[in-house]
Amino acid sequence: MKKNGVIKIIVFLVIVLFILILNHYLGWSDYLSDTDNLMFLKETVEDNLLWALFLYTVLTIIGCVVLALPGITFAVAAGILFGPVMGIFACLTATTLGAMSAFLAGRFFLKDAVKPMLEKNRLLKRLLFSNDGKSDMIVLMITRMVPVFPYNLQNFAYGITDIGFIKYSVFTFIFMLPGVSFFTIGSAGIMAEGDKWKYFLTAGILAAAVTAAGIIIQKKFLGNVKEEAGEE
Repeated sequence: MKKNGVIKIIVFLVIVLFILILNHYLGWSDYLSDTDNLMFLKETVEDNLLWALFLYTVLTIIGCVVLALPGITFAVAAGILFGPVMGIFACLTATTLGAMSAFLAGRFFLKDAVKPMLEKNRLLKRLLFSNDGKSDMIVLMITRMVPVFPYNLQNFAYGITDIGFIKYSVFTFIFMLPGVSFFTIGSAGIMAEGDKWKYFLTAGILAAAVTAAGIIIQKKFLGNVKEEAGEE
């Protein structure tokens, strides 16, 4: 590993450690994972919607980049705070910005050190570092629609690949829409005053559709990638 790569990793780890220490004392992660704090933010939504959206977005970006909060946390919080429609928009915008930030961190700090290790695996090399621009889109589609490994790790991992930043950002926004929708609608149903079953039914249908689509996409495309990697 080059000296420059080692320095970047050390700097990255120091930044992460610093933010984790701040989180320990300031409790950023508690705002989205604690019910009492969500109720406080709910009151903020009623008093000042734009300020509440800003706070939610900032907390989500921090959660995406360094706090390793599960992706579902952001959607559930958005549904409870903003309702089904605005919640989907708020969550999708905030998580995409968070994913973009983590991508840039991965590309700047980790790519030089981690990419050579991943390329030693033929399947990963074919899957993540293909020059035809197809494999990275297939993987992005699968992992965003039906995440097969933690959301936060995905964002850093894509920064290590050769996928372009604009392409990654646009299609991350698009492919996360189905998953964000069913979690947000489902959590909005918890706060609904009546007809909760409509929210839960809609969320259930979306969840089934997304899961089925993910399985079909995985079988159709990922199998081909494995076969091509085996032939190399």
